[in-house]
Amino acid sequence: MDAHVIEVMAEAFPQLLIKGLYVTIPLTAISFSLAMVIAVAVALIQYARVPVLRHLARFYIWMIRGTPLLVQLYVVFFGLPGIGVMTDPFLSAVIVLAVNAGAYDAETIRGALEAVPSGQAEAGQCLGLGELKIMRYIVLPQAFRSAFPALGNSLIAMVKDTSLAANITVAEMFFQAQRIAGRTYETMALYLETAFIYLMFSTILSFVQRYGEKRLGKYGIQ
Repeated sequence: MDAHVIEVMAEAFPQLLIKGLYVTIPLTAISFSLAMVIAVAVALIQYARVPVLRHLARFYIWMIRGTPLLVQLYVVFFGLPGIGVMTDPFLSAVIVLAVNAGAYDAETIRGALEAVPSGQAEAGQCLGLGELKIMRYIVLPQAFRSAFPALGNSLIAMVKDTSLAANITVAEMFFQAQRIAGRTYETMALYLETAFIYLMFSTILSFVQRYGEKRLGKYGIQ
């Protein structure tokens, strides 16, 4: 590796890291938070077997899981303006990432809800608890403990999926790498450096995930 490449990488690293900390991570945090809201709502609709809404939930999951994330980004950012709906790049990315992850996480949470033994809810009824309290204090906590590893994987995957937002001009880490590469022509070095920063973020989240799993394991649920 010659001196020029090292100089370019040294100059680019803080720029990439700043974009990662101030754009990529917030984009992930906001999108994943909204995805959890969507996932819980859709999972509960299916679990409760709400007649019409259940079919809508299934259609939503089928449609989102059957189409590529990149295509969904293009439909929202480039397609909606064609019908008069203008969207900000960052907002478009948040919406698409949240809706996309929400479909997958909804199935994870639904499976976890259905895995909770029916006797748990029956015990709550014996104590005089209503359905909402049984769901809030008995069923959902156990379901989330069971779903935690899969949801952690979903969060890590979303960190990497944010790189696709560069395609709709969101100035996140990968977009910044493309700009620097276009100026310096050191594409290999810069993209490897970007990959390393993504790996750093994913590794930190993996350690947090393992810590959470160990803590939840103390309650007897892995």
